[in-house]
Amino acid sequence: MRLTLRQLKCLAWRPSRCGSSAAEAPATKVQDDSFFQWFLLLIPVTAFGLGTWQVQRRKWKLKLIAELESRVAAEPIPLPVDPMELKSLEYRPVKVRGHFDHSKELYMMPRTMVDPAREAQEAGRLSSSPESGAYVITPFHCTDLGITILVNRGFVPRKKVNPDTRQKGQIKGEVDLVGMVRLTETRKPFVPENNPERNHWHYRDLEAMARLTGADPIFIDADFRSTVPGGPIGGQTRVTLRNEHTQYIITCYILPVV
Repeated sequence: MRLTLRQLKCLAWRPSRCGSSAAEAPATKVQDDSFFQWFLLLIPVTAFGLGTWQVQRRKWKLKLIAELESRVAAEPIPLPVDPMELKSLEYRPVKVRGHFDHSKELYMMPRTMVDPAREAQEAGRLSSSPESGAYVITPFHCTDLGITILVNRGFVPRKKVNPDTRQKGQIKGEVDLVGMVRLTETRKPFVPENNPERNHWHYRDLEAMARLTGADPIFIDADFRSTVPGGPIGGQTRVTLRNEHTQYIITCYILPVV
């Protein structure tokens, strides 16, 4: 059988193509190995950089915690009414004198009572079921200042949310109060919207609360000494700042070694 000139050319061309592919394969493998080596080097460098950043973050957090603890433990000062001054005084104890308007109570719910002793006992437990209830927010007319503010009088269990069930604790007349300044909140993810129509508040929206009660958008958490028999339990200010930077530092610096 005779082969045409065209068929002979094709046979001569095919081996050279196969030889070219074989020559390119080692070069491609070298490139892949080089990329993988750079990628492996990038992991410890990045981890070390993150660890150093966490060291700085830890210093900043410790300073913030120290400032907060100092502020919480400070002696109460007269409540200032300047909004700009109040913005720098969150968690600062202040003192006021005046009387409550119990007819305009607001309820932040659901809430559980801040009880450091109980929380310390339950720290290692897998689950706990503290009683659910509400914080009672009551307009408070400050006699000396001539303004009305909002006071978180404290926690009541669910069965005591209705003020008719705790008439003994509805203070009348002028009283002296000490409480911590709290600022307005923005709604966090997964937190329900406030429902003013049902008087259910899930976060502190001071402007909305003030409009509903006729008070100024100034809010304090009354301290535990404000508690009276049959009334809300004061001292419901949770002062915590999470500091997990040490764990992050250890993780970042150990990761390159593993």
